[in-house]
Amino acid sequence: MQLRPDQLGAHLERPLAPLYLLHGDEPLLVIEAGDAIRLAARRQGFTQREVIVAGSNFRWDDLFLAASNLSLFGETKLIDLRIPSGKPGREGSEALQRYIKTLCPETVTLITLPELDWQAKKAAWVTALSQAGVAIECNAPSLVRLPQWLAERLARQQQATTRAGLEFIAAHVEGNLLAAHQEIQKLGLLYPAGEISLAQIEAAVLNVARYDVSDLRDALKARDTVRAVRTLEGLQAEGAAPPLVLWALANEARTAQIRPALLHAAKIDRMIKGLATGDLWNEFLQLALRLTRPRETS
Repeated sequence: MQLRPDQLGAHLERPLAPLYLLHGDEPLLVIEAGDAIRLAARRQGFTQREVIVAGSNFRWDDLFLAASNLSLFGETKLIDLRIPSGKPGREGSEALQRYIKTLCPETVTLITLPELDWQAKKAAWVTALSQAGVAIECNAPSLVRLPQWLAERLARQQQATTRAGLEFIAAHVEGNLLAAHQEIQKLGLLYPAGEISLAQIEAAVLNVARYDVSDLRDALKARDTVRAVRTLEGLQAEGAAPPLVLWALANEARTAQIRPALLHAAKIDRMIKGLATGDLWNEFLQLALRLTRPRETS
């Protein structure tokens, strides 16, 4: 079964499917869809959750073990499987096709992938997963549809604006959904519910220094410590969503395959979800410093 991201909310009001497959070119939408599924699972009594990251040396037997290792008290479980490369390999693809034959009412499986090219979308394992559950492709809206997407986001925080206002925001973010998300959040902080004028939008967008998660990614790739720290401080001041900041940091750690940084990112993920305590933004800073150090000392 295939769903669009905007159809997911209504779907999650019903009993959950045994399996969900998330992929797409827009990290913001992938994060939001995953969060929505995890929240729905908790509401529907799937109180246990096990996160599994299938890296290069992953043992696929561990996936089957996680699904079979249910609590003695009969609790249900969410298996949160993440495949950062989007390429499980021959062993993984065969294991995933076997795995769907073991799905049961006591478990819900969420599989998160990056963007898939046209060949990957036609792979046997992707087709099998899509047919066994619900597949959601989280792609950014086209530039033509972006103003409508912005209007829907504003409506969630009981705000609205004119077509000119929507087009002004769309032109400013240039198709970057992470930037668009931050601009909408900013409007929610600056103005009360109701209609926002074009002049108010121009003032908010143009007169407030902007920091973008993409700026952080660029700083990390360049190993520019000063710029990374300054961008993090700006993101914190502007109230950037912590999952988006973590996504940028964790993505760089995965790309460079730095195991200590990946473990650090996993710790921060637990903090964001309320499963661990600490100073979140200080942990972001420490992880950024780790990622911008000379690679041999990381």
